[in-house]
Order: sequence, then C-alpha cells, then structure tokens
Amino acid sequence: MKRNIIQTRDGSTTIHIEEWDECYHSRFGAIQEAQHVFINKGLSLFENKSVSILEIGFGTGLNAFITFLEYPKFNQKINYVGVEAYPILPEEAAKMNYVSELNAEKERPIFDDLHQCQWEEPTHLSEDFVFTKRKQFFSDIDDFEKFDLIYFDAFGYDVQPELWSAEIFKKMFNALKSNGVLVTYAARGIIKRNMIAAGFIVEKHQGAPGKREMFRAKKG
Repeated sequence: MKRNIIQTRDGSTTIHIEEWDECYHSRFGAIQEAQHVFINKGLSLFENKSVSILEIGFGTGLNAFITFLEYPKFNQKINYVGVEAYPILPEEAAKMNYVSELNAEKERPIFDDLHQCQWEEPTHLSEDFVFTKRKQFFSDIDDFEKFDLIYFDAFGYDVQPELWSAEIFKKMFNALKSNGVLVTYAARGIIKRNMIAAGFIVEKHQGAPGKREMFRAKKG
C-alpha cells in the first residue's frame, strides 16, 4: 500500500496510507494526540513508580519517544515494549519531524536508536529506560501479567476492526498486571462492548484535539 508523509495540524508529521485513507496519527495533531492520550491519561497515573509499558502499534516511534522525554518528570523507571508487525522504512522514520517539533535535538540519537536498534533485543536508552521492539502480530501476543500500562494505538476500527475485537482485548487484559491500565484514542460503542466482554472496566475521557472522547480501561 502506498504511504505518504503528511503534516498534521499541530505541525508534526505522520504517515498516510492512501488505499485506506488512514493515518498513523491524528490529522488534528500527531504530537498533541500522543501527549494527551498516552502521557496525560496513561503514563502520568504511575508517578514515582517503575512502569512496564506495552505499545500496540510502535509505528513511527512517536509514542515511545515522547515517553522517553516525559518519564523523568514523573520520577519513573521504564520498561517499554513496542509491538509492530509491519515496521516503517528507515527513510520514512528519517522524515518524521518529531525531534524538531518537540525541541529535543539533544535526544535525536534516542529517536534514531528506537528505529535502528535490534528487534527482540532489550536496549538501554538510559539508566532508567529499557526499550524492546517485537516484530509480532497482535493476535500472537501471549504475555501474562507483565505490564502496568498498555498504549493501544492500532489503526482505526473502520479499516482494521479485527484489531479491536473482544479476543484481542482479552489478550490485552491478560497481559496487564492487576490494576493495570489500557489507554486508546478510540471511543466507539462496539469497542467499549468488546473491552467489557474481555473483563475491563471502561471509562470515557475527553479526547485529544479533534476528537470529543477517548477510552481508558482498567483491569480490576
């Protein structure tokens, strides 16, 4: 499928898939969405703790990079696992403007490492941040009670409804520790029902710019 680099409304870039008319991040603002959904509504809940994070859809590396920039503010230690079945190309990663848009030139080597490090091998991005990429289909995830937080950033329900099924959310539920949290940009009735069917307690929150609502799901 043909992919193009486009600029979103907050100035940050994303990848657009022409065949689906679907983007890796919100057209209203890639950075704004990542900050609101995954940091403000997710990571910030775990202040002064060691946090194991599972990202569903590593994609452009934006969520992982922002997490690296933000975690010191919350006094955390991070173990971050990003799952991606179809990695973007190196030349696509090089065209993402997140480093400049986030005023993070000193951390440019970190963004590069996210894309250049070996798959399946833990990489110490800093003393308190360990990063691992897994090349894996979401349906093959079988982690059990390993993670405190899941960033669920799959492509939208309209183009890949199978990724938002009760079966997938059951895998997410099993992967979380007790009292673990899943956050996603989505807020759709069928998705909520599938989350509940998997065992989650689902909360509705204000969405990122351009979206009215989003879901945060908890494992009791």
